[in-house]
Amino acid sequence: MEYTALLEKQIIGRLRVDNPWWTEGVIPSFYKEMTPRSYLDIFYPLVSNMALKRAVILMGPRRVGKTVMLYHTIQRLIDEGVSAQNIIYISVETPIYNKIYLEQLFNLSRQTLGKAPDTKEEFYVFFDEIQYLKEWEVNLKSLVDTYKNVKFVASGSAAAELKKRSDESGAGRFTDFRLPPLTFYEYIHLKGYEHLMIRRQMPWGSGQIPIWGTLDIDKLNGLFVDYINYGGYPEVVFSEKIQENPGQFIRHDIIDKVLLRDLPSLYGIQDVQELNSLFTMIAYHSGSQFSYEAMSKESGVRKDILKKYIEYLEAAFLIKVVHRTDDTAKRYQREVSFKIYLTNPSLRCALFQPIRITDEEIGNLVETAVYAQWIPRQGVDISFANWRLNNKEQGEVDIVGIDVAKQKPMWGVEIKWSDRYVEHPGELASLLWYMPKNGLKEAIVTTETQIADKVMECVTLHFIPAACYAYTVGENTLRHTQDFYGF
Repeated sequence: MEYTALLEKQIIGRLRVDNPWWTEGVIPSFYKEMTPRSYLDIFYPLVSNMALKRAVILMGPRRVGKTVMLYHTIQRLIDEGVSAQNIIYISVETPIYNKIYLEQLFNLSRQTLGKAPDTKEEFYVFFDEIQYLKEWEVNLKSLVDTYKNVKFVASGSAAAELKKRSDESGAGRFTDFRLPPLTFYEYIHLKGYEHLMIRRQMPWGSGQIPIWGTLDIDKLNGLFVDYINYGGYPEVVFSEKIQENPGQFIRHDIIDKVLLRDLPSLYGIQDVQELNSLFTMIAYHSGSQFSYEAMSKESGVRKDILKKYIEYLEAAFLIKVVHRTDDTAKRYQREVSFKIYLTNPSLRCALFQPIRITDEEIGNLVETAVYAQWIPRQGVDISFANWRLNNKEQGEVDIVGIDVAKQKPMWGVEIKWSDRYVEHPGELASLLWYMPKNGLKEAIVTTETQIADKVMECVTLHFIPAACYAYTVGENTLRHTQDFYGF
């Protein structure tokens, strides 16, 4: 696109506003004072490694802190000696940049900084909300191939489309990094309550495995319920004003923008009301079993359309579909039912109302919160087991980890928000059926407050509070992500 001298002057003015460190040497205090997310320590090495000739694509749902992470990355680069005038930030959704190619914006930035076009200096260039530029992936791939002394970083909230285009056009050129909603582990640390947690060892087999306990289970459970209600998004965590009406913030800034703008524009969805109604129904019943047949009858929407809607909602990182296996961990040849979980339980609370610790729905939302700790984990195959235990009852185990190579269960977890089963473990009939059938000697059962180990004939059940388990899985997911990227 050609731009006039007047427009060029306006763009240069905007670039100076968006890059205050060019003159001040630091990012704006608004961002500097924010506590960085734990994922920054994993993301930063991908950006700072100039030897890795790839662009880094930071993707994730709206309002999880992607822009803040870019600013914190910029500050860390400056703190580690990178010249502030060799760091460029461009928010692609800014109207004045509309339809201007990335390379033109990069060259204008260097011109503004007084850098020669043929300079060999190293640069770090951040393109925020890149999905607003048509064919961004072609532009970015060209930049990576052309400028070997520049590290390009892009972010975007349209995770589905970013991932699709990154895979198609960025093979060997892009490294994808997905930032999830806050884990419970991060939530506790951001709120400054990590002193409540104590590292302990759980006996497992002939050895022990590390797991977290707490000094005050009542306080931790109160924080866990707060996390369920408000904990997925950093802004909500620190704003009492938003917590007074989380529905307005989350509905407007997250749900409505995805359902009414992002998905329709990306996939050509015509009936947004239909999509909105489907998501509302799923949110209310998060953690329940669904079938296309039943959903079609209830909503009047054709099954093929429903499948596409669910695919879009999952790609937008609002929901996670969890597949069903039988009592031997085999997938059903004809999948007639599956579970759907929100990627963060606060989405449900924003649409309806905050949950209380004594509410009947707390069980499903605790299960959703536990699944939310597992969902960001890459390379792990989790499902739920469901089968006919006898002619009248269904057997079920809430979470099963599958060995993909052997197609056998490696472990199982039963999610409960009750201490009853510590004294009555025999009532866990499904789990006690499933374990010996699949050679599992031990399993975890969550509770509300109790820690205990119960030996039942040939199996052992380890009871741990759901909040402690969620915290442990959240930390393990963070560590697993670090290992996944090799840092």
